[in-house]
Amino acid sequence: MTDSWSSSAVPPSVSGADLHLELTGPGLRAGLIDALREAIRTGRLVPGTRLPSSRSLAADLGIARNTVADTYAELVAEGWLTARQGSGTRVAKRAEPRGAAPPIARARPAQRRPTYGLLPGTPTLAEFPRTEWLKAARRALTTAPNDAFGYGDAHGRVELRTALADYLARARGVYATPDRIVICAGFHHGLTLMAQVLRARRVPALAVESYGLDVYRDLLTSAGLRIPPLYVDEHGARTDDLAGLSGVRAALLTPAHQYPTGVALTPQRRTAAVDWARATGGLILEDDYDGEFRYDRQPVGALQGLDPERVVYFGTASKSLAPALRLGWMVLPKELVPEIVATKGEIDYMSSAVEQLTLAEFIASGAYDRQVRSMRVRYRRRRDELVAALAQRAPGVRVTGMAAGLQAVLELPPGTEASVVQAAAHRGLAVAPMADFRHELADPDWRSAEPDGLVVNYAAPSDSAWAGALDALCSVMP
Repeated sequence: MTDSWSSSAVPPSVSGADLHLELTGPGLRAGLIDALREAIRTGRLVPGTRLPSSRSLAADLGIARNTVADTYAELVAEGWLTARQGSGTRVAKRAEPRGAAPPIARARPAQRRPTYGLLPGTPTLAEFPRTEWLKAARRALTTAPNDAFGYGDAHGRVELRTALADYLARARGVYATPDRIVICAGFHHGLTLMAQVLRARRVPALAVESYGLDVYRDLLTSAGLRIPPLYVDEHGARTDDLAGLSGVRAALLTPAHQYPTGVALTPQRRTAAVDWARATGGLILEDDYDGEFRYDRQPVGALQGLDPERVVYFGTASKSLAPALRLGWMVLPKELVPEIVATKGEIDYMSSAVEQLTLAEFIASGAYDRQVRSMRVRYRRRRDELVAALAQRAPGVRVTGMAAGLQAVLELPPGTEASVVQAAAHRGLAVAPMADFRHELADPDWRSAEPDGLVVNYAAPSDSAWAGALDALCSVMP
């Protein structure tokens, strides 16, 4: 039960949903009375809810304070509200009418929120560079042309595409020119566009790695594509197998840091992937989701640099900055640019032009490089602490994959994966089993032979929560 409304005229209900007061009727006073009666009658305003003061509600609704005061007085007289000095005006407690039918079904109790979250996919949100981002936004808005505040076009702002072309060439070895880059609202959006283009080209199948996110597999199958698995081992995806997959004309890979196993695609297999694409006219879709975060050496360059006409490069700000920005980019073969732009539409409804201009300024000023360097230090320290703690308290558990990214795989003794996940839940710890990432169409013999494990996100917890999360994790290890 909420004790009071916020200062706006859209108060939250007990469930946190918004209650909109629609003023109907012959006058403002009558409309407000009807709206409040209806909100109480339907349960949107529960007994005991404190209403805003007549002054604040009048200001929010843009009406006279006396109108609100008279409304409250009438509803108090009718028994809908109660008013007490020092306690404000509240929804009255009303007895249920006799013979009222019991509710058909009771709402399920809300699931307890985990005390510690180590689920993969999110960077540390507490370290978003608010001050530097605000400075970049001010500079960007000060110099932005008037047309920047229009609907925009599907390519995305040229300022951001220019800044990205320079950064990606320098930091990731990507061959990028502004005209080859299309801005999207993250990898999911970019992959959706790419899937539609592939279907329009009558591509029947796209190979995906045998470990990955089911949300992307579902996206591709929903677009009408078959998604045969490309098996992953300690050397990355087995790209030599591409030639033997029937109907496959594209492959989705994470070469710099396979998700979630944490292995890099070897030079021989990178070359094999590009050779296959050249020989067949196929495409490699390169997801470089955290390629900037390599801790034991310089990050390996993007696969796209080997053949810009056969590789589609995807990048986002979701891991380097924050998912809420909803900014991603595709570096495309020249022939694909018109098709992606046409599929996206003439107007950019997905990505804010203001955020694009801000990110362009953020990159051009050097703030993006500084943020990535800072996060590399932070995440490397976190990974080192995870490895050290497990070596001391759970020596039978091995951390696999290279020192990179935002998560690590903990290899567990055979047959313990499910029990460890359950034990972690009892400790208020959210972790992801490797089973959640295995391709459901993969060979059953392969699936049964794969080791048990957990995918642990060491990047996300705040500094205050990290020690407790690490202690809880070690305590449930077999």
